Amino acid sequence: MVAQAAAYSAPVGLSVAARRTPARDVAVCMLQMWAYVMAYKHPHDDPESQRASTHFSYPIVADRALGLGELPTVRLQRALARVGPEGAEWRVLDKVLVWAHWSWFAVPHGSLAYLLARHPRRFPRAAALMYAVFDVGACFYWFLPTAPPWYAAAEEMPGGDGVPAVRRMMVEYGELFWRDGWGPLYSVLGGNPLAAMPSLHFATSLMAALLLAQAGPLPGALGFGYMVTLGFALVYLGEHYVVDLLGGAALTAAVWRVGARAGPIAVRVRCAVARLEAMARE
Repeated sequence: MVAQAAAYSAPVGLSVAARRTPARDVAVCMLQMWAYVMAYKHPHDDPESQRASTHFSYPIVADRALGLGELPTVRLQRALARVGPEGAEWRVLDKVLVWAHWSWFAVPHGSLAYLLARHPRRFPRAAALMYAVFDVGACFYWFLPTAPPWYAAAEEMPGGDGVPAVRRMMVEYGELFWRDGWGPLYSVLGGNPLAAMPSLHFATSLMAALLLAQAGPLPGALGFGYMVTLGFALVYLGEHYVVDLLGGAALTAAVWRVGARAGPIAVRVRCAVARLEAMARE
């Protein structure tokens, strides 16, 4: 907890110590994401303890209800994925969906970079909302560790009356495409396989779409188009249950609603930081 407190104090410290410029804004966002990554990965420091407290059954039960008796991931993989005599057959659709999943690492931050460059007055609020989604979502990973469909199937965990085979297609294609580079790449981008509920992939993509829509119809259309594509990919590729996506959407809706009501508080906080910044330069 001391490390977490120190990590989350870093963005505030930089805001006080340095005059505001676009470069400082970028640096503050990078420090914020460093703190989030620490919070995201830390529960998996003790995998056995985390696994003992992991929830397996409720997302399976919920998705079977949503899928009218069968997991939507299983339905989609059975209908769309192809496995031939020599193994998986990768069609254009599969590759597009895998790359949509991989590109998520750039989308939330790329959306904020666009706003910083083209609509700088919108940037402070947008960054606060986006990183609030990240941070609140990380809290759930501490207190509600939940297995995604690929993990529940691979580990043959209880709770779903027998979890049917679910392929983790993103990893299968990654091993094929990146070859020897896949292991090091995945070790950097992974870190907590039980960070599933809510889906921050979907939550932050929805937030990006909402923020881009306020900047203009074309950015908004691109944002929502990506969000829909990613949501489909997450379920089809075996990365998330549908209920994980619904949880992510609920998280974003809550942050958006609270953010709309927290305007006066945000102004006071910005003023307080500005006063501290002025004092630091005296």
